[in-house]
Formats: sequence, structure tokens, C-alpha cells
Amino acid sequence: MYAVIRTGAKQYRVQPGDVLEVELLDGEKGKEIALEEVLLVADGEKIQVGKPTIKGARVTAEVIDEDKKGKKVIAFKFRRREGYHRKRGIRAHHTVLKIKEIVVT
Repeated sequence: MYAVIRTGAKQYRVQPGDVLEVELLDGEKGKEIALEEVLLVADGEKIQVGKPTIKGARVTAEVIDEDKKGKKVIAFKFRRREGYHRKRGIRAHHTVLKIKEIVVT
């Protein structure tokens, strides 16, 4: 059984037991959270597709780590022959989740 969920501006394919890193969510380490935006649920040959989400479906996950910093992303702007350049770096904050179960009612 797997599901496709949306959190932040991204979509993830998850199964029970998966560990994934998503954009920062509210939740303390060790607590369970419910992800309500389930776009697709597949159980063997049976596939449910939402329009845009499946009503009553949710994915429960445990917060393993909160406020983890991701890789540094460099934003570099440059205009030739003008002596203009800007270099900025940012490290986005993430939440690490472990998927517990997929519930469809």
C-alpha cells in the first residue's frame, strides 16, 4: 500500500515505514501528526485518485527530527560588463518524518 501526499509545495510517494524529509512543519520531536492532503492511495490493484484530494483519507507520521537544516543552496546573480554580482546562500529548515500508517475511510 502506498499514497501520494502533498505537504508544502511538493508531493511525495510514501509507504508505511518510510522516512522522509519535508519542509518545516509544526510538531515536536516524538509526536504524531496527521497529513490530510492525500492525493492518491493504491492498495494492490485498487487505486483511488482524489479530485484534488481523497475525502477522509490521512497519513499519520511521527516526527523524528524537527528544524533540521538542509543543503546550502547558492543564489548567484551576475550582469556581465557591469561589475554587478550578488552571492547569497540559504539553508532551508526541514522536518524528518517516519510514516506510520495510511488510513482511508
